[in-house]
Amino acid sequence: MMNLEGLEMIAVLVVVVVFVKVLEQFGLLEAGYDDSVEDELELSAVRHRPEGLEQLEAQTRFSRKELQILYRGFKNECPSGVVNEETFKEIYSQFFPQGDASTYAHFLFNAFDTDHNGSVSFEDFVMGLSILLRGTVQEKLNWAFNLYDINKDGYITKEEMLDIIKSIYDMMGKCTYPILKEETPRQHVEIFFQKMDKNRDGVVTIDEFIDCCQNDENIMRSMQLFENVI
Repeated sequence: MMNLEGLEMIAVLVVVVVFVKVLEQFGLLEAGYDDSVEDELELSAVRHRPEGLEQLEAQTRFSRKELQILYRGFKNECPSGVVNEETFKEIYSQFFPQGDASTYAHFLFNAFDTDHNGSVSFEDFVMGLSILLRGTVQEKLNWAFNLYDINKDGYITKEEMLDIIKSIYDMMGKCTYPILKEETPRQHVEIFFQKMDKNRDGVVTIDEFIDCCQNDENIMRSMQLFENVI
């Protein structure tokens, strides 16, 4: 059975690892793009009009040139200017063919869809990516908490954490965990809550979550692995 540290590492890393794969698919890790006025014109003329480059530059940790490259890759994969949930599921199913990634992709899509309108725009994509790749530890942990807080009420319940953990196991596939017992995910949830639910009220708050993660060497180390991906 996977130990708690292993599960925590997966829970924290899987978002970033898969997004590195998505970036590769979008062609965003290839060097050699030149600055282009044409890219700026396209950026302002896209059907779902993103905010101006200067505003995105101010709101993220990406340079103007990086935003142009990100936009070019985003536009190539998503000509309409937005990504819907089915596209997320298709991308994840390609990278995890041995499992069922649809539920995890659903949760991740909801974390990126900050205005809950059923689509992820270029701005949504870039803002989330900026946090995952270049955000502070606090920003990354806030983002992770939002992912686990499925109903967005400001608390992580045992059922929410169970849903997330089950979705991770489903995504990784039975060939990864061939002897996984049905009660194993719930056991991990109980261990997780014993560690994080300091006041034993049955829910984990953002403060409890951040405090526990910041005092865990494995999680802190994992947060630094992809800081210079692009």
